[in-house]
Amino acid sequence: MLAVRALYQRPGRLPSPSEGFITDVAGIKVGHFTESRRPTGCTVVLYERGAVAGVDVRGSAPGTRETDLLKPTNLVDKVNAIVLSGGSAFGLEAATGVMRYLEEHDAGYPTAAGKVPIVPAAILYDLNVGDGKIRPNADAGFKACMNARAGPVEEGSVGAGAGATVGKIGGGRPMKGGIGTSSIKLANGFIVGAIVAVNCVGDVVDPKTGKIVAGARTPDGKAFVNIIESYRSGRGVASPGQNTTIGVVATNARFDKTQMTKIAEMSHDGMARAINPTHTPSDGDTLFAITTGTSTVTANLTAIGALAAEAVSEAILRAVMKAKSVPGFPSYSDIAK
Repeated sequence: MLAVRALYQRPGRLPSPSEGFITDVAGIKVGHFTESRRPTGCTVVLYERGAVAGVDVRGSAPGTRETDLLKPTNLVDKVNAIVLSGGSAFGLEAATGVMRYLEEHDAGYPTAAGKVPIVPAAILYDLNVGDGKIRPNADAGFKACMNARAGPVEEGSVGAGAGATVGKIGGGRPMKGGIGTSSIKLANGFIVGAIVAVNCVGDVVDPKTGKIVAGARTPDGKAFVNIIESYRSGRGVASPGQNTTIGVVATNARFDKTQMTKIAEMSHDGMARAINPTHTPSDGDTLFAITTGTSTVTANLTAIGALAAEAVSEAILRAVMKAKSVPGFPSYSDIAK
């Protein structure tokens, strides 16, 4: 009986992380486009005047755009927007629409021939939910920019999280993932925020309790398989290349490109605390880190990086707690008691 209790965990309702948004960092806007014909979409994080940025790709199945540009040794250090999209590699087309929007708004890196918008992007695989021939395209990216606003951000089954699912191992029944956001505000005026689209192989776990929030379920749907315990018992195989968790962390603390790269690296600690397993061969896990640099107070890099990881964990929990079910993929709110 002890072995059975360790392997299977009954769902239960947990307190939601405190509300906060990546847009609490002044000047940042977020816009979603959700495809009404099937669950997919894209999300844009906008800062038209240019934010110093870094990136860290940890998963082995990434789909990305302009990540090489963000290496500390390369020339351009600021981005005008970051795109998170469903649609697998097809979804990278959404960044073309974001570039068009930014060009129309005279934003970009100055060159002799005019400004060139800098728009890194990352995608997740959601072609298994609904009609996989319907994917975010350039028009979707443009519409996400048109929808971009400061203030509260819609979460759950919208934008890049519309077709996201979690807990995908052989024999397990997956659940609905989504997109979530969070922020941490400090007394000295620093703000650290995150937005994450959660579409992972692994289970989503509350770091404070160790309890599974969403993930692979038993055949009867009444309990969680517990992927790690399944692996320990010699069972469980991840779905190859059909996953990926992607996101952006943001702050107003003033850092350079190298330091923002370190913050992107540290932010993955938050992913590892809230998703188990993560950074697998079947995930393309990618986190961008941007700063508006508007604070005039000297910031501690270690502290901001650690808080960025906390914000990522909170955003991941909110993503699955706010998600709504689609046929075949129940949500947290459907099964939690």
